Amino acid sequence: MKKVDVVIVGGAAVGSSAAYFLASQADFRGSVLVVEQDFTYEKCATTLSAASIRHQFSTPGNIQMSQFGTQFIKHIGEHLSVNGEAPEVSFHEGGYLFLASNAGREILQSNHRVQRGLNADVVLLTPAQLQQRFAWMNTNDLSAGSLGLSGEGWLDAYGLLQGFRRKALSLGVQYRQAQVMGINRQGHHIQSVSLSDGSTVACSVVINAAGTGAHLLAQSAGIVLPVESRKRCVFHFTSPAKVDPCPLVVDPSGAYFRPEGSGFICGISPPEDQDPECFDFEVQHALFDEVLWPILATRVPGFEAVRMKNAWAGHYDMNTLDHNLILGAHPEVDNLLFANGFSGHGMQQSPAVGRALSELVTYGEYRTLDLSAFGWQRIIANQPLLEINVV
Repeated sequence: MKKVDVVIVGGAAVGSSAAYFLASQADFRGSVLVVEQDFTYEKCATTLSAASIRHQFSTPGNIQMSQFGTQFIKHIGEHLSVNGEAPEVSFHEGGYLFLASNAGREILQSNHRVQRGLNADVVLLTPAQLQQRFAWMNTNDLSAGSLGLSGEGWLDAYGLLQGFRRKALSLGVQYRQAQVMGINRQGHHIQSVSLSDGSTVACSVVINAAGTGAHLLAQSAGIVLPVESRKRCVFHFTSPAKVDPCPLVVDPSGAYFRPEGSGFICGISPPEDQDPECFDFEVQHALFDEVLWPILATRVPGFEAVRMKNAWAGHYDMNTLDHNLILGAHPEVDNLLFANGFSGHGMQQSPAVGRALSELVTYGEYRTLDLSAFGWQRIIANQPLLEINVV
């Protein structure tokens, strides 16, 4: 039976970030195996996401994780270069713009106070100021807007994932293409994991970074993880409208759009009663035709004329309790660490979460950023740590 110190289940952005931070941690001298079922990463959440990073959250820990993510990405060559070659992630610091009607103004202002308290570079704008900055926008129904002036934007998520993976490999991390079929637990301790190739790997620590597969993996260890797979569609369109400058805009309806190449991408969450757990990749075209396009055309009159170019579907690993990350060990199992339920924040939070996991493995505690608020205690007590700014 093969034995390693740490098995990481899931090798996308979060799993590969944890692998990199562990392997580069001077005080960690163990071996790391990443088990990933698909080395193409074609269907993983990282690859199919809108690939954006923002500081405009309502939860302080989310703000701090993304602030670290921005700094990591801005200096990615210092961290992830291999043989002098830095990953190309094409970070475009275009900012986020959250719009609010009268009904949402107080929430926007409350979130703004939290963000400014953590030195996020954001500014509140009146409708007149919005119109002055973004002449292409219809502001008639707006009461306020919150604009990120720096640190927010979008990037090549696949490039970031591969950067973590390539650096981890260069530091001696092993990757195996297989599926973890189950976790073998004895009392309060994980002994090993069973793989789809028939092998068993003994280990000292297991990290669950399995995305939408995290629930079943936890279940194999006797733990109920409140994470479900929720489908999200992204639509790519072009328009003759002159929409410049254009940040990532979040409409009061929850719809978003941002520039992508010579066009734009956009999306919106389905109504809650039409958003069941889902694992297929079929695009919900009616969502664009019946919901998104009318919203876009109202907010940007030039978007009355659009041409659909492409569309795809991916999945969020949704924390059904509070839309926030579940991080760290469950009190019933000593050596099984969780990093699940990102609810769409995984790519942007992967640097901070990878660092945090490496600290938990090496020291048994957080050393840089205290993320204990995201632990299992609130899940077990049914006390949600609600994230209000869900996109």
